[in-house]
Amino acid sequence: MLKLIRAKENPILSPSNLIWEDMLVFNPGAAIKDGKVYLVYRAQGRNDIRSRLGLAVSNDGIHFERQKEPMYYGGGYVHESLGIEDPRVVKIDSTYYLSYTAVSEDLRAEINPDWKEKIAKRIRIGLSSTKDFLIYRDYDVIIPHLSGKNSSLFPEKNGDEFWLLYRRGAGKTYFAKSPDLTTWPEGDPVFEERPGYWDSRRTGIGAPPIRTENGWLLFYHGVDEANTYRIGIMFLDLADPTKVLYRSPEPVLEPETMYEKFGFISNVVFTCGAVEKDDQYYVYYGAADQVIGLATIDKKSVLNLF
Repeated sequence: MLKLIRAKENPILSPSNLIWEDMLVFNPGAAIKDGKVYLVYRAQGRNDIRSRLGLAVSNDGIHFERQKEPMYYGGGYVHESLGIEDPRVVKIDSTYYLSYTAVSEDLRAEINPDWKEKIAKRIRIGLSSTKDFLIYRDYDVIIPHLSGKNSSLFPEKNGDEFWLLYRRGAGKTYFAKSPDLTTWPEGDPVFEERPGYWDSRRTGIGAPPIRTENGWLLFYHGVDEANTYRIGIMFLDLADPTKVLYRSPEPVLEPETMYEKFGFISNVVFTCGAVEKDDQYYVYYGAADQVIGLATIDKKSVLNLF
């Protein structure tokens, strides 16, 4: 079974002494702009429960220089009162689209014992866009009635339609279409957990879909009964992404190192971004919800899976 190879420089980003990211930096989205790798990562300070987004840029995809101020707070909407999480970035034409989880307090719900923040959260799918990572257009929550997360647009339009993957609640991942980014009819199911496998308890997309000759490539996450997060590979049909063409029987990355097994949330590897570079896939991931790692895999070996 194929395995991702960790960069020897890992972790490539860790919390800094900046007040807004002095506790956690993790779950980065990734994109290439002007030949450079841009990481849009989730960050949190010790004295603020809200997540913000930071920006780091690299010439080689390994060594990053980060901005000293948060890149993006969100639009300041009520749905984002507890911050914005887990960004995923795709480029369509000349515009970069950031989908993320908008988080607010849920006064109707009980606190989930798995959450260290000890606050009940309501999660929704938010969207923003930019051409330069300086000025942003906010779309707010794009499916207002939905409690969902783990969302990403596809990196191209199909005719006049935008395509979207998202997870509804803690359940299945769905595929939906929209003519305008704000009107999203009910989605169609794509995949869910698999009893008896490494992704038996919960699943969701990881990095945004990558077009290949074999189909849409997903580096996705799965969680088992012990609440261990791993990364696997999936291919969806190019014309009909509700059709799963391949799903890895074993994970391609799982917690093994100290920085993956021990942290804010232990035993977690979780990707929100991957790019194609030098005939390899560079997969950026959050490790133990505290630092950021990089793992790579040869493009040809992935395409030869089936």
